[in-house]
Amino acid sequence: MADNEQKAAQLVAEAEKKLNTSKSFFGGLFGGSSKVEEAVESYQRAANLYKMAKNWNNAGNAFCQAANLNIKMGGKHDAATNYIDAANCFKKSDTAESVTCFLKAIEIYTDMGRFTMAAKHHQSIAEIYENEAVDLERAVQNYEQAADYFRGEESNSSANKCLLKVAQYTAQLENYEKAIQIYEQVAMGSLESSLLKYSAKEYFLRASLCHLCVDVLNAQHALERYKEQCPAFQDSREYKFIKTLIENLEEQNLEGYTEAVKEYDSISRLDQWYTTMLLRIKKQINENPDLR
Repeated sequence: MADNEQKAAQLVAEAEKKLNTSKSFFGGLFGGSSKVEEAVESYQRAANLYKMAKNWNNAGNAFCQAANLNIKMGGKHDAATNYIDAANCFKKSDTAESVTCFLKAIEIYTDMGRFTMAAKHHQSIAEIYENEAVDLERAVQNYEQAADYFRGEESNSSANKCLLKVAQYTAQLENYEKAIQIYEQVAMGSLESSLLKYSAKEYFLRASLCHLCVDVLNAQHALERYKEQCPAFQDSREYKFIKTLIENLEEQNLEGYTEAVKEYDSISRLDQWYTTMLLRIKKQINENPDLR
């Protein structure tokens, strides 16, 4: 490990020396650009040695130095690649710096018209805010931007994956109207595909739970609408589950509500998102016992 770091430090020193030579009078006349190219190579080799030593900060910095030189030489694609390498190193040590590097790469990709690449890296930023920094609002912003770029490139499946993340987190942030709109949109789109139509019932279920977080009557009307839009939904376990929840809520039967949730969970395991929504609905009933 120490040996790799020592070699990396030597390469960084060599790169800096080459850059100083390229700025000199004779270097400027004879082969200044080749010295810069050699410096880029030295920074990249140093970055990889730092990676081997798990010195993520120095690795990220070395890749950034290479990227900055790429830009000066007009090598946009190489610069973007080095910024992405830097971002992936910083993910392990400095998430704010990682986001900065991803954004620099995204700026290059959008300028080049490579929107699919830009979308993928907005996803990467969203995942940092989702898992590392835990900032759901910024995660939503980046998933939305990724979805927008994917949709523009006709990558509808990738766009929908991002939109479903937006719906998941906007519901957690209690923006139920926006979450409902996305779940309904994706559900209706799924019905048009023979491969995806079976997943529509899950999105209708999620939308129904968001409606229930608003009020029971709202959910009833939505459930009737979903049944008309997708007749097969009426025979599904998801439809029957929502129907049972509504009946128990109308009767203010919290024991029945809890039992219905347990029964459904025993067949289809409820993840944290479902649990959060169902607890919010239950809490709403406790706080407002007269919902009839």
